[in-house]
Amino acid sequence: MTPRVVVPGFPHHVRQRGHNRQVVFAHAEDYEAYLADMIELKRAYSVKLYAYCLMTNHVHLLLAPDTSSGMSLMMKCLAGRHTVRRNRRDGRTGTLWGGRYGSSVVDTERYLMICCRYIEQNPVRAKIVGDPLAYRWSSCAARLSSNPPAWLDPDPCYLAMGRTDAERQATYRAFLNESLSDAQLRLVRDAVRSGQLTGDPDFGDDIAKRTGRNIERRGPGRPPKRPKK
Repeated sequence: MTPRVVVPGFPHHVRQRGHNRQVVFAHAEDYEAYLADMIELKRAYSVKLYAYCLMTNHVHLLLAPDTSSGMSLMMKCLAGRHTVRRNRRDGRTGTLWGGRYGSSVVDTERYLMICCRYIEQNPVRAKIVGDPLAYRWSSCAARLSSNPPAWLDPDPCYLAMGRTDAERQATYRAFLNESLSDAQLRLVRDAVRSGQLTGDPDFGDDIAKRTGRNIERRGPGRPPKRPKK
């Protein structure tokens, strides 16, 4: 089993599916409990939460751990709590999640916001809603609310979108309405599926220097344009 690449201080796109793609969130209370646990555990393990989307049978998270072990400990505890809770309530036994979660270190400068958009557009691509803001269980609704919660950490690229919350929200809203290119979709999906980097070759060289490991990279296509203020 290939060791997971974790680089403290960098964002990581995390995806975890239900076992055999089974339903992991059957009721509103399941989403609410998972979200409450996630907020508690991100603080306990010093992990920043930049974006999330909880779907019926999987989750997407954008996390930035302060330590090399914090993200793994958080995810292990988060999955365990949810499994115990569902098993107890539904009278079931066994695993709920499908093995290890997938993760990909993300290039902050060029791909952080594209990952945010990929995550928050998930319900639209799944044809659950027509507008990502209409989906209750993602960071989009929290980020663009009139009173953004303190537990959703503002990433540096989002902060650069404006001088005030209102300016940043307006800029991000316009950015979110743009579609991802096929190349960008493939890059993000392949990277988190295979544990590769979400970034260009020069980013791979930087991570190799930091970790002493060479991670195979796929062609990323053109990087997304930075949104204008």
